[in-house]
Amino acid sequence: MACRLSETEEPVGSLAIALAHAERLLARSPENAELQTREILKVVPGQADALVILARARRLQGDSSEACDILTGLVRTSPNSAEFQFELGSTLAELGESRQAIAAFRSALARNRDLGGAWLALADQLALVGDTDAADAAYAQHIRSSTKDPILLTAAGALCDNKLAVAERLLRAHLKNHPTDVAAIRMLAEAGSRLGRYADSELLLERCLELAPSFTAARHNYASVLHRLGKFGEGLAECDRLLEGEPGNPRYRALQAALFGRLGEYPRAIAVYEDLLKNFPEQPKAWLSYGHALRAVGRQAEAVAAYRRSTALLPSFGEAYWSLANLKTVRLTRGEADIMRAQLLRPDVTPEDRLHLHFALGKFEEDEARYAESFEYYAKGNAIRRRMSEYAAADVSEQVARSKTLFTAEFFHLREGSGARAADPIFIVGLPRAGSTLIEQILSSHSAIEGTMELFDIISIAQRLSGRRKKAERSAYPEVLASMSREDLAALGEEYLSRTRIQRHASRPFFIDKMPNNFAHVGFIHLILPNARIIDARRHPLACCFSAFKQHFARGQNFSYELAELGRYYRDYVEMMAHFDEVLPGRIYRVIHEQLVEDPESEIRKLLVYCGVEFEEQCLRFYETERPVRTASSEQVRQPIFREGLEQWQNFEPWLAPLKDALGPVLTAYPDVPAFRNAGPPSV
Repeated sequence: MACRLSETEEPVGSLAIALAHAERLLARSPENAELQTREILKVVPGQADALVILARARRLQGDSSEACDILTGLVRTSPNSAEFQFELGSTLAELGESRQAIAAFRSALARNRDLGGAWLALADQLALVGDTDAADAAYAQHIRSSTKDPILLTAAGALCDNKLAVAERLLRAHLKNHPTDVAAIRMLAEAGSRLGRYADSELLLERCLELAPSFTAARHNYASVLHRLGKFGEGLAECDRLLEGEPGNPRYRALQAALFGRLGEYPRAIAVYEDLLKNFPEQPKAWLSYGHALRAVGRQAEAVAAYRRSTALLPSFGEAYWSLANLKTVRLTRGEADIMRAQLLRPDVTPEDRLHLHFALGKFEEDEARYAESFEYYAKGNAIRRRMSEYAAADVSEQVARSKTLFTAEFFHLREGSGARAADPIFIVGLPRAGSTLIEQILSSHSAIEGTMELFDIISIAQRLSGRRKKAERSAYPEVLASMSREDLAALGEEYLSRTRIQRHASRPFFIDKMPNNFAHVGFIHLILPNARIIDARRHPLACCFSAFKQHFARGQNFSYELAELGRYYRDYVEMMAHFDEVLPGRIYRVIHEQLVEDPESEIRKLLVYCGVEFEEQCLRFYETERPVRTASSEQVRQPIFREGLEQWQNFEPWLAPLKDALGPVLTAYPDVPAFRNAGPPSV
């Protein structure tokens, strides 16, 4: 029942009582809160506090449009009210009007920088429109505004200024005296995430949630970190917990869809994106992710439309243009190229957008056969990306040398019979752009073999065994394997099988893990899974390396952004594989890409023999197989094998001298391998 205000009553006291009553009603009965405020407004027309409560009541009842109209009027009459601007921003966000919501939140914060919740709301909307740098800055300001402790304020200020080492030092010192301060633990996890130390962040956030299970912001951080670590099943479980509390939260739903995609659950991912975009249609980042999911299942025309919707919403969104260019079978238009060039002239375009625009324009110019201009764009994009990376080529060379020293024939002989006995996994290793997706598509066309994707599990386990917490620390891997018992090695094999089970959706005896970087872990794979198949996908070094140079990878391929480093990496890879050919003869099956293209039936038959399965005709018609494909070759493997791509690097040969010099004899010997120096005597 509404508390009725009489026109003859004392206005001040009665009004305050009536407003307080309406405010209390909001949480449990927004309908009655609306009735109460309408009674107030009959007596005091235009009363601002009552109008705010009325807008909230309408929003809680699902009528955000009327709430927006009410608040727009309030802001017009009281433009300096931070509270009204914040309420308007919150309502616009619910309507999916992210850009207008961002403007309203910024207007509110310009009037009151300490307005509760406004920094967090602003950060959420910035993340939705793809402005990740600004979103990170707003999240840091939210942390700063939500704490009163002087030490934490200083640490939050360091996070805002991206002085991560300072923030980390202050937070670690604070936590020595206050080990259960969950706000500080979350801040330290944030610093770790920005430094790329996701395993550390995972442990910190686990502790944070153990102390404060209802700390929603920390749980969202935790789910995001699990996603980064490749623990997609665990991340999805945390995301489900978040959605139980806020089923309509667009950031939680976007993360849920991304995790579905990483688990190969593309129909579910697409359904979430479609529902999300129906309610929030002006989200360029969501349209981009939706396009990725559509592309993976072969719905190319719809993927193109999604990418173009993304660029229309945000013309500077370089990743969306690159996603179009990266379809390989689609050409960017001249109009799109003109827009991209115009965006590159803007001083406010972020380095991330700028590098993607360069890569996309490189592809456009290559399609137009303007190879000098194309190479210049590719080189500029790679240069920006290289400056963002801490990659050290010497680290890879050292890892090769240490592996050759440890993994001798005698070392393996002494450990025969170790590891898990399952023969389920088929590993495809090598370099990206070497034809591994084609091999996977061929094998996945067999009734006994399931394709998954590039799985992070071997790398993740190896990183854990390294014991390294900081980049400067020396890794204990691979030497730590020498001290492990047969039981230890078997347990690691079983761990891998358990971790990857979530990626298997068909009841087939074999599955494929096509993470190319696993070539660095062949010795480890043999120890823990001695019956697994290992296939080395190899392609002409100039074709493979230049294809990687013009391909912007989201992460994990930091060697690919400089030609000389690319050549050195390819040379190290060949040296590593030559060593295992010597100490484990016949263990690795090599597919030379050019031979597969020239004589597919003969090569496919030999490949199936190695995998221990009977020949099936469907493997020759692999392009008819319908399955999700996430890699850059997703469109190409849905077509018959063609030769046109074999010699594309020759168009760029005038600029490849640094690559040729770095490759050295590996180039001239291909497809054979030159003699490499022997490793020293085993150190263990």
